[in-house]
Amino acid sequence: MQTVAEKIKELREREAKIKQMGGDKAIAQQHERGKMTARERLDRFFDPGSFRELDIFVKHRGTLFGLDKMDIPADGVITGYGTVNGRQVFAFFQDFTARAGTLGEMHSKKICKVMDLALKAGKPFVGFNDSGGARIQEGVDALSGYGQIFYRNAIASGVVPQISAIMGPCAGGAVYSPAMTDFVFMVKNTSYMFITGPDVIKSVLGEEISQEELGGAMAHSSKSGVAHFACDSDAHAIDQIKRLLSFLPDNNMEDPPIVDTGDDPNRQDAALDSLLPDNPMGAYDMKDVIRAIVDNGDFMEVHQNYAMNMIVGLARLNGRSIGIIANQPKVLAGCLDVDCSDKATRFIRFCDAFNIPLLTLADVPGYLPGKQQEWGGIIRHGAKLLWCYSEATVPKVTLIVRKDYGGSYLAMCAKDLGADIVLAWPTAEIAVMGAEGAANIIFRKEIKEADDPTAKRKEKIEEYRSLLYNPYIAASRGYIDGVIVPSETRPRLADAFRMLATKRQALPPKKHGNIPT
Repeated sequence: MQTVAEKIKELREREAKIKQMGGDKAIAQQHERGKMTARERLDRFFDPGSFRELDIFVKHRGTLFGLDKMDIPADGVITGYGTVNGRQVFAFFQDFTARAGTLGEMHSKKICKVMDLALKAGKPFVGFNDSGGARIQEGVDALSGYGQIFYRNAIASGVVPQISAIMGPCAGGAVYSPAMTDFVFMVKNTSYMFITGPDVIKSVLGEEISQEELGGAMAHSSKSGVAHFACDSDAHAIDQIKRLLSFLPDNNMEDPPIVDTGDDPNRQDAALDSLLPDNPMGAYDMKDVIRAIVDNGDFMEVHQNYAMNMIVGLARLNGRSIGIIANQPKVLAGCLDVDCSDKATRFIRFCDAFNIPLLTLADVPGYLPGKQQEWGGIIRHGAKLLWCYSEATVPKVTLIVRKDYGGSYLAMCAKDLGADIVLAWPTAEIAVMGAEGAANIIFRKEIKEADDPTAKRKEKIEEYRSLLYNPYIAASRGYIDGVIVPSETRPRLADAFRMLATKRQALPPKKHGNIPT
């Protein structure tokens, strides 16, 4: 019979063996690929000594195709919880050194268990994906495992923040779980996502394409929009995830944490008074406006490489987290299109789900014209913006910086879509459409009959511009709550959000709406 000391020794030996993962050779290969191991990742992610591993001794139950002779440490995935910057977080880390981190019945059960715990505890959940996909030898049990994870992703959505880190291969059915989470981080040159890989594409379509070009970090962060962040390394991705978590509440019943940033909420910035070009057609960088307004200029942009005519991201104002949605005049003049509408919609809905107030910065001449936009569904995609702003019940503050025309005026959270406070700079131009188009319609007959149609057209354009290209008509109707000096923007916005901190609004009872897709 073993003594207590011998049993404790056996326990430690068993744990130590499992923590060796796939062995020295497999670990070396992981490092040669430029990747950290699963246990190195969790050590960087969690506060030192805080991680508590669950199910370390779980084993697969497969017997077919030689599985009964395979020992897979921790069944290819490490699960548990710990603290990140002092706040509790649940996570899983797929271990590529252990049979390529393939997912089978018990592997998925481990992930589902920690997801259930995260939901019960009301804490964020982060998945570190690095897997060869479904464990083929386990057949339908592996498929069932994916389905159980997908189900939990859907149930947890809007209840606790869900974040996915893609740190290796993620192909086939494995890609759907990350796509169902709130944010996806990818690592350049070492991670990829796709439904069908290059070999299948070549055999079916005859096209040759690399894994990186097809489904790498830059492809998904700039072309498909699947990835919200493209990071330079595993370490960079982990640090960015920790930064993102600092802006977020633990769950949908709590407010985001308040941080003492040391930045005076009454700080003014004289540079804003001269930031906009005198020529209303001139471009400028809206990010300069954002950095001047937020605490310490700290802005965490989301989807930085995708649909860049719209800017979305997280910042703090007077220590409180806010979500920012802004047109970018430097790209497509800030016009709304299919992709930027989708980008903004999902971000707004995330912020609303997790009690993050919304700041909208508007400088938009309209919707991007063209048959590709119409055929691509700009009507239904554009309608999403109207929908999500109307539905959002968090504090909503809008600042009109310059152009704000037509339907896009409404789409950028006008008063009529539920904005609580709307402010405008004196450079704001609020009209149904641009002066050139309006003059052509209103004064068509006069221009046509004039001795010099070109001069008459120019005259009428200026007439329209002088009458309507200002914020004061909208302010006289109450659609704008105040016209402010640009340099005073930060204190005015801080005051507005402080006033709205106790906002309470309830929507009519219903199971759910039917958002345009």
